[in-house]
Amino acid sequence: MKKIILASASPRRRELLKQAGFSFEVMESDAEEVTDKTAPDEVVKELSSIKAKSVLGLVQGDALVIGADTIVALDGRILGKPKDRADAAKMLSGLSGRTHQVYTGVSLFFRTGETVESKSFCEETDVAMYPIEPAEIEWYLNSGEPFDKAGAYGIQGKAAVFVKSIRGDYNNVVGLPLARVYQEIKAWIKDEGESMR
Repeated sequence: MKKIILASASPRRRELLKQAGFSFEVMESDAEEVTDKTAPDEVVKELSSIKAKSVLGLVQGDALVIGADTIVALDGRILGKPKDRADAAKMLSGLSGRTHQVYTGVSLFFRTGETVESKSFCEETDVAMYPIEPAEIEWYLNSGEPFDKAGAYGIQGKAAVFVKSIRGDYNNVVGLPLARVYQEIKAWIKDEGESMR
């Protein structure tokens, strides 16, 4: 199996890859993440590709680079990481009692010798929230948890108490659709005559 590199500093993505038994290195992309796409699924695919391609350029030899980008969308409007406390409160108020979508784009860049292959895909998960009272929003803001997360919440943390239901891959909401990533890598290395384990 080739060297695997995760092009992300996200501790949640690291934990998920470890959970699946992958042996990998972490190398954060320093590329400027700019896109002219507006559809959520296209945005995350392009940004994940920018990250993976940037890191592949820093790596020597055969490698598989995994780039990922996650966003939250409500009524088709993208909610990124909150700018400040007021922005986080506004996002949480908007999500309260509603169903929103979480999109994670993943890009896999495979290099063998001089040949580079790539594939990008997106997973979408619907997340329904219970109504969140203003005092609960204050409590959550005071925890400090919302400020580095798309949509101002982390499903794997304290915000789990606000989540009524999900339809789709839970890990996608955390930041990486792990099963899909595994299946895509497995299909690719089979074509290469290699083994996952």
